Amino acid sequence: MPTYTDQTGRKIDIPAIPRRIISLVPSQTEFLYDLGLEAEVIGITKFCIHPKSWFQQKTRIGGTKDLHIDQIHALAPDLIIANKEENTAAQVLQLAEIFPVYTSNIANLPDALGMMATIGLITAKQEQAAVICNAIQAAFAQLKPLPASTAPRTAYLIWKDPYMTVGGDTFIHDMLTRSGFNNIFSPKSRYPEITLQELKAAGVKLLLLSSEPYPFREKHIKTLQAELPGTRIMLADGEYFSWYGSRLLGAQKYFTGIMEQFSNNQACQ
Repeated sequence: MPTYTDQTGRKIDIPAIPRRIISLVPSQTEFLYDLGLEAEVIGITKFCIHPKSWFQQKTRIGGTKDLHIDQIHALAPDLIIANKEENTAAQVLQLAEIFPVYTSNIANLPDALGMMATIGLITAKQEQAAVICNAIQAAFAQLKPLPASTAPRTAYLIWKDPYMTVGGDTFIHDMLTRSGFNNIFSPKSRYPEITLQELKAAGVKLLLLSSEPYPFREKHIKTLQAELPGTRIMLADGEYFSWYGSRLLGAQKYFTGIMEQFSNNQACQ
């Protein structure tokens, strides 16, 4: 019986190639689609919006942190794919008592690539996973970040009321750093609350407002710009910064575009 180790260190016995897969993680759901597992994936969450066809057609088993456990049992999966941060530990452990559960734990790009390679192995889609991983690595190799001394002092907001940002031990921080942004809150851990006063005191030059989990919009730029007149404030597509599956295929191009917008704005001042 094949035994795999997930990214939390748990051993998982998977006796055969999975044919009934439930994904509890939006970014990993999209990756399963890109692996070609159309028939095998039988359940997703209400936040698994990509691909649109799956969102419309696949059975939804609740939210990432509010799973419908009875519904999952009824679907009788032979593999559940979860994530340490996005799912609730108690629910994941409850499911793991009955079903094989692979739990990812993603803090950086190598973690994401490792997850994709392992899921490719488990689902007998090694070649497809390798193609995706190699393309992501090639794209990220093209990033040419500025030296730390000249990288723009950046903050990335994920929430409002209270404002919350990202610390140095997060996947978003890794994406910011690889793209050439100097995360001014990197000494902090996870997703700390911050104030406008802290942003002002830190001398932030670029403020990125994420589209998720809080849906920042243009109106929020106007509000913050009045408080931070010397800061370039931009909306950011949170999927490119926080989705650690095949969405990373387009991340390099997106990050480069943001840096070019910031640089062009600075040159015009």
